[in-house]
Amino acid sequence: MLNKFKMAGINALVRKMTLLLAVSFYSYAIHAEVRLPQLFSDNMVLQRNAPIPIWGWAFPGEKVTVSLNQQVKTAKSGKDGRWRLQLDAEAAGGPYELEVKGQNDLLIKNVLVGEVWVCSGQSNMEFALRNVQNHAEEIKAANYPDIRELRVPRNTSMTPQPDILPTSWKICSPDTAGAFSAVAYFFARKLYAELHVPIGLIHTSWGGTNVETWTSLDGLSADPDFKELPAAAADKMQAGLPPGPPNSFPSLLFNAMLSPLIPYGIRGAIWYQGEANGDRAYQYRRTFPLMINDWRQRWHEGDFPFYFVQLSSFNAGHGMELTGSNWAELREAQLLTLSLPNTGMAVTTDIGNPMDVHPTNKQDVGLRLALNALQKTYGMNLVPCGPIYRSISIKDSLAILHFSNTGSGLDIHNRYGYLQGFQVAGADQQFKWAKAWVKGDSVIVYNETITAPVAVRYGWTDDAMDANLYNKEGLPASPFRTDHWEGLTTAKQYSIENHKPQ
Repeated sequence: MLNKFKMAGINALVRKMTLLLAVSFYSYAIHAEVRLPQLFSDNMVLQRNAPIPIWGWAFPGEKVTVSLNQQVKTAKSGKDGRWRLQLDAEAAGGPYELEVKGQNDLLIKNVLVGEVWVCSGQSNMEFALRNVQNHAEEIKAANYPDIRELRVPRNTSMTPQPDILPTSWKICSPDTAGAFSAVAYFFARKLYAELHVPIGLIHTSWGGTNVETWTSLDGLSADPDFKELPAAAADKMQAGLPPGPPNSFPSLLFNAMLSPLIPYGIRGAIWYQGEANGDRAYQYRRTFPLMINDWRQRWHEGDFPFYFVQLSSFNAGHGMELTGSNWAELREAQLLTLSLPNTGMAVTTDIGNPMDVHPTNKQDVGLRLALNALQKTYGMNLVPCGPIYRSISIKDSLAILHFSNTGSGLDIHNRYGYLQGFQVAGADQQFKWAKAWVKGDSVIVYNETITAPVAVRYGWTDDAMDANLYNKEGLPASPFRTDHWEGLTTAKQYSIENHKPQ
């Protein structure tokens, strides 16, 4: 016969095993419940006039039924418990209820159908409405129940994640709008004023982050400079090295804050980033288009609209240098990205703050992004941006610049009535400040000491606030250069071996 001590030990072991079995069964039951990604919550906005992807998890082999408005569709979960279906396109409208049924029922309330935009980048996209100029008045007036924002919580991962951290859609009101991305809010406000349909904003951003962390490893490896990156990243993972700050290690934010959003139906994306890539601006010519193409390929929605903000003015006191500029080279890389289809750019050198990398005038930033969308995506008859340099011709000692996007004509913005921000150089590549004036849709550039001009630069400084060429619609010209001479960042490349956690 077992003594009482052994019996007590056995009873304790039985109780422990029973508890473990109960916990395991509970965890299994929770896992078996029909679940939706965090993107799907009350107050959500679905993309109009396009098939609507719905997906989630359930018990393997479970039948899942989804209904919205007058639609009912079914799917069966796979061996891994994942399921996915596609509702037919819906016109703008609502509110509706999205119901999901399996072994349990889910009900998502107050669902609208309208225009959905991903809003991403670094700190100037993250910049909240409560911090903008005239923020008290802006927040008080932010009563737009048909504008909603879902904020993706900060997170990092070395591998693609199936879902984002817990979050929910917020209805725009004076009580909630202060936390909205300011750029995204002003973008949405203009769209709503013109389109009169619900606007959904999926806000996924993180200050100080570079473009590489928002791009998948596979996407990066398509570039010769990054072809060894997946293997190198895997080595770092196996070595147990910390990933370091998200602004320096590749794909961390793509894995945790972008990949889980796919394939949610969207119209397009707006992007405000580049400051963290300023020291490698020349490489950004490739890495920025690489990221855009990566997103488009993974979303399988074709070349969806992608509109971005060109870097503003910064670094006060560095507006008169003639020796080059990292930020000017980054702006050039952004300008060159317009060669991708279905892209647009908001120029902001005139509305920045050279004393602060986070200018508080986000109203005009959002408006200029919206002008691109209204003209290029929604077909409105308007001028979406300021003058863009097209070509140069030389006549004697004069350099003649030709532009597109002149709108109603070129214009000069300052009280003195003359152009600023132009530099000219001869074959010796030594730039000097130049006189410049408008003639029709062209600009004439001249310096009396350069009899045979070869190249012109405009706004080619960190602080380009003085550059004042516009069109008559009040939109500024993008900074540019006509030469292809080696810049300050040409030889600077990203290397994972140089990654040092901070």
